[in-house]
Amino acid sequence: MRPGSIPGTRGRVRPLTLLGDPVLHTPCAEVTHFDAELARLVEDMFATMYAAQGVGLAANQIGRPLRVFVYDCPDDEDVRHVGHVVNPSLVETDGLVMRGPEGCLSLPGLEAGTERYDEAVVEGFTVRGEPVRVVGTGFFARCLQHEVDHLVGETYVDRLTGWRRKRLMRQAARATWRRKL
Repeated sequence: MRPGSIPGTRGRVRPLTLLGDPVLHTPCAEVTHFDAELARLVEDMFATMYAAQGVGLAANQIGRPLRVFVYDCPDDEDVRHVGHVVNPSLVETDGLVMRGPEGCLSLPGLEAGTERYDEAVVEGFTVRGEPVRVVGTGFFARCLQHEVDHLVGETYVDRLTGWRRKRLMRQAARATWRRKL
């Protein structure tokens, strides 16, 4: 990705990986090569996220099991945050644990009340291998935690228990059945 360019404009939209695909439940590999191929992947991820009208996307959501995610997400004060993180680590969570609606591009049309911390800090690298630290609050903190979960092989469904989980799994099964028709 070139400095100053609009993310995703040079990328191609890739098919989304949906719930049930094993790549979503497998921890992703560390990125070891910061090269043009990685930059193309990030561009494709932005293009795919924008096409699907999402606010974040992890590499395994397009079938690439690498520790990379992109985001274009507002916080609770409506400040827009745009970027990407390679080999991210969730280094800090703080604040209140809030239950709020959460959805996922890999579970289209579904959402459930999911508990997340109100503050999150992620550290990692840019596509050029430069260190980056991303601090999020509110909805943006939720996004950061959600994307890091993807890279360890979890979805927000894994955070649900009881009737919330059962209801979402029933809805997901119905949605999968409809897609097959």
